[in-house]
Amino acid sequence: MITVIEIRKPNEIYHAHGRIKHGTFDGRWHFSFGQNYDPENIHFGTLRVFNDDTLSPGAIWPLHHHTKNEVVTYCAEGEFKHADENGEGGILKKGWVQHTTIGKGMDHSEINNNPDKPMRFIQMWFYPEQLGLTPSVEQMKVNKQDRTNKYLPLVSNLHDDALPIRSDAMVCSCFLEKDNSLSYNIRDNWGVYLYILEGGPIKLEEKEMIALSAAKVKEEATIKVQAESDVEILLVECSLVAPYIGR
Repeated sequence: MITVIEIRKPNEIYHAHGRIKHGTFDGRWHFSFGQNYDPENIHFGTLRVFNDDTLSPGAIWPLHHHTKNEVVTYCAEGEFKHADENGEGGILKKGWVQHTTIGKGMDHSEINNNPDKPMRFIQMWFYPEQLGLTPSVEQMKVNKQDRTNKYLPLVSNLHDDALPIRSDAMVCSCFLEKDNSLSYNIRDNWGVYLYILEGGPIKLEEKEMIALSAAKVKEEATIKVQAESDVEILLVECSLVAPYIGR
């Protein structure tokens, strides 16, 4: 089988910056989103948005409306607060995860719950298995030891301990300690989007990746990661079959 691994260096990923309520945001937007149109990165299989955003202390991404998408939010630093139109929602701390079925439509905001520290979160959008789904929100606490030196399924339809998702996708996290290695088996017609949240570097099949770099992996049955320093990793496995795009 021919190995297809495309490394995306940090400076090759779109950088966004702007003012929001009570502060600012800095974003690394991996696929076309908002004012960023990237014809080479419209989506990766069922994965259509992968945003790494940092909000300044106390900043709020104001209430806004979405439809259709399956959304996974991972807190990478600080305290993330999700609020709907009634101000209700959950709080995520580092390593915790939330899944939202947007379905028919939902108003929500993303909030830095800490008034004196930045907050960083990764938000992933996936094409849903069907349109018109009933909106729902659920989240999960994760201890660091639960993801140390292993890929921990956070959102998956194959693992009872993970949050479910209405899409052909799975999200795993891993804290890989220096000099440790991990292999991951990829399903047929599926691919992997690997992101180095912090730390590293690592070797992915002998290709070096540093912090804030990403990799698209296709047509490869198994991938191996070797940590040259402690590293935090997000791994997204998703179907590469053309997604259902709302008609």
